[in-house]
Amino acid sequence: MADRVTVFEVGPRDGLQNEKSWIPTADKIRLIDLLTEAGLPKIEAASFVSPKWIPQMADAADVMAGIKRGNGAYAALTPNLKGYENARAAGATEVAVFAAASESFSRANVNASITESLERFKSIMLEAKKDGMPVRGYVSCVAHCPYDGATAPAKVARVVEALLDMGCYEISLGETLGRATPEATEALLDEVLTVAPPDRLAGHFHDTGGRALENIEIALHRGLRTFDASVGGLGGCPYAPGAAGNVATEAVVDMLERQNFVTGVNRERLAVARQFVLKLKESERG
Repeated sequence: MADRVTVFEVGPRDGLQNEKSWIPTADKIRLIDLLTEAGLPKIEAASFVSPKWIPQMADAADVMAGIKRGNGAYAALTPNLKGYENARAAGATEVAVFAAASESFSRANVNASITESLERFKSIMLEAKKDGMPVRGYVSCVAHCPYDGATAPAKVARVVEALLDMGCYEISLGETLGRATPEATEALLDEVLTVAPPDRLAGHFHDTGGRALENIEIALHRGLRTFDASVGGLGGCPYAPGAAGNVATEAVVDMLERQNFVTGVNRERLAVARQFVLKLKESERG
């Protein structure tokens, strides 16, 4: 029987949050609905952060209220307890917390040290445990930081271990700048797999350097079976200059199915979602 790989769609959150022009709520809802129709099993639909920091996500509750839910999970990013409470009220089926493996990036992204950011998550984890809410952890800058340069794999492993110890069911390894070589990904996994089994890890690769698919292949060989991707390659990071975007969902699905992995994604319907994204971007350019 062929192995199943979970493609975790992050376009509606990680992709759209970096768009400078306002995306209408109805368009965000439509995009998520198209992704649901395409069979994506997990969709990161919204971020419950302060609109002051990410204006594009100001309508998160309205988006969550408007989508047509399928059988999959609808995740939301939650930086603090208030964000968690808002995500829970909006019907998120899982939430995510986000840390970094780089001190400078952590301070730029969340205005806190790595240790301070992890401390903030304790109240979220406590409430989530009471609610039976799954919590995913993100670790940014697992290969490079825009401020500190190359990231030591041992630093990544320490943050991964801390998040797992807190109760995260899975840790997404964020290759934020898209500069990692396959050799760097091997070195990263050599270290991280000493503190976490592959079924508790996900790969989140940006394609700035055009090597995301190669890095995914390395991770597949090391046993990882969940990968984040963004329809149409949407996204980047507002705190990582030059991070062009996440690897495209359609490219990941095509590569996996060529290698006889099962994704459960309908590629024809995914192509419709991609076309919708392209039209959105064209309208934003005017």
